[in-house]
Amino acid sequence: TRVGSPWLLGLLARLLLWGSPGAWASYLRRSSSCTPIPHRMALCYDIGYSEMRIPNLLEHETMPEVIQQSSSWLPLLARECHPDARIFLCSLFAPICLDRLIYPCRSLCEAVKRSCAPVMACYGYPWPEILNCNKFPADHELCIAAVSTDENSSSRRMPRASCKDCELEEASTAREILENLCANDFAVKIRILRKNMTTTISDFDLDPSRVEVLKHGPLLRTEIPARLQQWLDIDATCVHNIMRGTHAGVFVVSGEVQSDKVVVNKAYAWQKKNRNLHQAVRRWKHHRCPEQAG
Repeated sequence: TRVGSPWLLGLLARLLLWGSPGAWASYLRRSSSCTPIPHRMALCYDIGYSEMRIPNLLEHETMPEVIQQSSSWLPLLARECHPDARIFLCSLFAPICLDRLIYPCRSLCEAVKRSCAPVMACYGYPWPEILNCNKFPADHELCIAAVSTDENSSSRRMPRASCKDCELEEASTAREILENLCANDFAVKIRILRKNMTTTISDFDLDPSRVEVLKHGPLLRTEIPARLQQWLDIDATCVHNIMRGTHAGVFVVSGEVQSDKVVVNKAYAWQKKNRNLHQAVRRWKHHRCPEQAG
């Protein structure tokens, strides 16, 4: 077995320290064989080890079944709902080939469910009973624990479901853009920076020197940068779609205020070719929205 990732090394270290797993291991023990993780299993291929046990912990008995069932979870991973979602799913779909079967810890399941179940609910899918967290062992037993602990992730909040996919809008006409700015609670021109390109969930920063408030609505101008940074932190998928793989970009975004957060509804890329957007922003200073016109 090829070991290549920090979370796996940590798991093996814990196994050495814990020694005999006791009664739980005897419950887990079942007849299975080791087989290479195939390239076609996109969910778990190259996750850090090269062999898995089959039947797996979800009772899939053939590799075609494993590949088919695991592929249905790829869209959830694309939503970046939790940094440990892939580890959790692969511990079940492609259990590591050790001398015993190791389930994910209950706390790992609960952490992933907490962030990912709302995203699944957006698309009408409940958290499946086969992943009922109560079925998994408590943390003091032999199991795979969370990698993203509170200690190393306290600086950011886990993404929450937005129930819609944000995409860059085409700046069709200046009038349409002005109507959009009128319809939303706030509108700002901002510069977004990508902090990393390697971790499971991308991190983004707001450039505080490049915040131009076009419309603040119910927000105080001074609180807008903090609110927008919160949006960058908790709606990573939306921001990821807007950034389209770039390291930095300037955007005009507008949206609404919902209790303790802001939700971005529209985003336009500030580029020379977007003449309609430039024209709309220039005209905005003197523009009167319909409800203000009386």
